[in-house]
Amino acid sequence: MTDEGVRRNYRAAFLRYLARHEEGALHAAYEIGRAGLEAGLGLLQLVQVHHDVLIEVLQDTPADEVPAVAAAASDFLLEVLSSYDMVQRGFRTDG
Repeated sequence: MTDEGVRRNYRAAFLRYLARHEEGALHAAYEIGRAGLEAGLGLLQLVQVHHDVLIEVLQDTPADEVPAVAAAASDFLLEVLSSYDMVQRGFRTDG
């Protein structure tokens, strides 16, 4: 998976989550994280994708909606990073 592919999938899933806050969009976030992990995408690269997409979204967000978008972005990112967290916990308990 390329950085551009991750960015495209991330943006689409994040926008879907912003529109509906549905479990399906959060599942897509989890799958993005899992795919990034399997493809060897580093944690910092994934966070950079999140940051870039969030800035792009915030540019078109009315000021009174920014807090809600920021909260949703946090929830979405936590779901994306859950695979990385599980792997890290696995290393801690294995060692």
